[in-house]
Amino acid sequence: MKKQEVVVVTGASAGLGRAIAREFGRHGAAVGLIARNRERLETAKAEIEAAGGKALVFAQDVANAGDVEKAATSVEQEFGPIDIWVNNAMVSVFSPIHQMTADEFKRITEVTYLGVVYGTLAALTRMRERNRGTIVQVGSALAYRSIPLQAGYCAAKHAIAGFTDSLRCELIHDRSRVHVTMVQMPALNTPQFGWVKSRLPRKAQPVPPIFEPEVGARAVYWAAHHRRRELYVGSSTVAAIYGQRIAPGLLDIYLGRTGFDSQQYDGHADPNRPNNLWESVPGDIGAHGDFDDRATPRSPELWLDSHPIWSAAAALGTAAGIFMMWSGLHRRGSNKSKILRTLRSLRRAA
Repeated sequence: MKKQEVVVVTGASAGLGRAIAREFGRHGAAVGLIARNRERLETAKAEIEAAGGKALVFAQDVANAGDVEKAATSVEQEFGPIDIWVNNAMVSVFSPIHQMTADEFKRITEVTYLGVVYGTLAALTRMRERNRGTIVQVGSALAYRSIPLQAGYCAAKHAIAGFTDSLRCELIHDRSRVHVTMVQMPALNTPQFGWVKSRLPRKAQPVPPIFEPEVGARAVYWAAHHRRRELYVGSSTVAAIYGQRIAPGLLDIYLGRTGFDSQQYDGHADPNRPNNLWESVPGDIGAHGDFDDRATPRSPELWLDSHPIWSAAAALGTAAGIFMMWSGLHRRGSNKSKILRTLRSLRRAA
């Protein structure tokens, strides 16, 4: 009989974390759920059990390292050795930097970055001894390319990437079978935009294109079971990462001109609405935000990235097509500018 997989997910009460927990539950896993809101965690637990899995609830703040460690101990006492640990919890503030406070930057760092460190330490303590296990860091395109109005969150995601790179090197040095991977997410339709602390004049939104959280959840589940260093989810993530490598200065200018409006929509925001920076917002929100009418439930780029044979075939096909086009144009005596225009068209289409 196959052993039931034991998983821990932080930030599991809503949004992407809720979708991740449900995805593992759908595959019959025993899941430890960590977040601040007990009401939402209990609902998530019921969803997992209805899907055939098991769940334990821990109403705790990942900014407290001791609480994270206690949750890990309780999970192993109840379910057995942890196979997969998913670090997903986050908070943010939508605000120009000059209006941010030191305490706000500290809080974002404690949850979004140090919460990942504490979760990783709790997992490593157990996994290194057994020489097996997988740690999944939920990243973002913003771990590579920062945008305006989310400096604290972008900085935390950059820090996670740096921390994870160091950890990979150490695991390789130790010849450890413990695996760490980072899944870089696009804009997702989650509730965070309705409860994040914001100083924006209009309502906050994810920068389009927007994907449903289940897309990210499937990516995390796949990454947890394949020894990939990193996984990119969505065309916008790929574009942001490679754009940053090629022309960061141009992106500075582009985002300086478009990054404010693209993160806002609709009418004026209520400056007095509850936010989840310091305390959990009450109510069972679920996994989805307010953008179902604009969010897509699938990502062709993720499918290709998680099917390397097809991805390689597509790359070879594109290269062959370019070579044939180049050869044909050259035989017809076309001038260099026409060839270059054709190649640019192919690149845009890709």
